[in-house]
Amino acid sequence: MKQPTDGVMDRAREVRTRAYAPYSKFGVGAILVTPDGTTFGGCNVENASYGLAICAERSAAVSAVSAGYREFTEVYVAGPADVAVTPCGACRQFLSEFNRTMTVHCTTPDGIQTTTLDKLLPGAFGPDDLS
Repeated sequence: MKQPTDGVMDRAREVRTRAYAPYSKFGVGAILVTPDGTTFGGCNVENASYGLAICAERSAAVSAVSAGYREFTEVYVAGPADVAVTPCGACRQFLSEFNRTMTVHCTTPDGIQTTTLDKLLPGAFGPDDLS
């Protein structure tokens, strides 16, 4: 049975095919959704200097922010079909800057798993916490 998230997740899977992952061979795609339904895609881009790599979720967020968006409601993350994929710790913190309770949809071998960012990253901090 198709889930309501399947259409957007299909787009995340398509973006995943554009990943540049010559080192890990682990492509990831992400679609970030704004409150008005505008979407931004991103894929991971690796580098020989591993610390310079960027994950799919951050790639999508940078694209959205560059286009003038600052509010996001959902992120869809697609990895290889045989692996459960969730945003890494850096991406969790990066996304929490914009919405700590964002809905997160991730691919797993059993289908799509849905959770929220605050469940994946309890105790996140942001600009409001620094004043």
